[in-house]
Amino acid sequence: MTEPLPSLSVVLSFYNEETNIPELIGRLRTVLGAEIAAGVIRDYELIFVNDASTDRSENLLIQELPKGDIRIVTMSRNFGVSACVIAGFKHAAGDLVVYMDSDLQDPPEVIHDMLEKWRSEPGVDVVNTIRLSRAGESKGKLLITALGYKILSATTNVKFLKNAGDFKLLSRRVVEEITQLDEALPFIRGLVYWAGYKQLSVYYHRHARGAGDTKFVVIGPKVIGNFLFSALISFSSAPLLLAVVAGLATSVVSIGVIFFALWQYLFADQLTSGWTSLIVVVTFFSGIQLLTTGINGLYLNSIFMESKRRPRYIVWNTRGFPDHRMVSDRDKPPAGDHSSAACK
Repeated sequence: MTEPLPSLSVVLSFYNEETNIPELIGRLRTVLGAEIAAGVIRDYELIFVNDASTDRSENLLIQELPKGDIRIVTMSRNFGVSACVIAGFKHAAGDLVVYMDSDLQDPPEVIHDMLEKWRSEPGVDVVNTIRLSRAGESKGKLLITALGYKILSATTNVKFLKNAGDFKLLSRRVVEEITQLDEALPFIRGLVYWAGYKQLSVYYHRHARGAGDTKFVVIGPKVIGNFLFSALISFSSAPLLLAVVAGLATSVVSIGVIFFALWQYLFADQLTSGWTSLIVVVTFFSGIQLLTTGINGLYLNSIFMESKRRPRYIVWNTRGFPDHRMVSDRDKPPAGDHSSAACK
């Protein structure tokens, strides 16, 4: 018997993307309509997760609701991209799920290649996208990004694909595995790699942002925080090892200083004097102590965040979903009201 065609959910997190959403919807409908006509997928839905936008983005989406393929999940406040992606996964009903940003840097047309790759071999659960080029991004950003990939690859127990971002196709079972993980600070691409299963890749050229300004400055607090807490600390013990190495190194240096002082006293008949040398030694060891304390503090903070067990996000309202698609009894708002659903 021929297996039934899969349905596809596309999860798109966004914040203030009114200038890009109309073109994004049009291109997605063109691509996915062609996939239906070609007998690749049965149907599709576009799940837009609104991270508490303050522009007209949500109004533009509401205008498209009568066409039946738009779903809207609106957060109670700005929770960040990772929380929005998890919320989209929880609301997605497709046998396959593609998640991507809404700024048009990742061309919707690549979804065709992802579906072709998924169909090329049996048992494929993840299709990654590898960037061959990245238009509109400075050399400084590319350099810092490359350094981040090298650090993750060298220090974590998970294989991170170079130049692969958060634009992937996942099977239903991978999505369910990820949504069952209750991490307070999830790093989605890391969790996808950690989950394993059979993964293939397609290659594409990333475009410049469609319009507007980027929400992620490469050396901004969001990007740095995501790298430190969600990526590095969640998947690696290397910073703790660095603290151990620093401690051992300072111990060796201190022993060397002691022997040098004894040598001067016994053979040179003098001791190093003066406040400069004292200040240098004290400052050096104080810096090492602060470094190791800070590294331990990062891990303690991560443990603290996990131990509070707060929900990762709160959904303010949903639109465009059939009544039987209200996620689960735990996440469902009171009867007759599609707002204020706390989700994990």
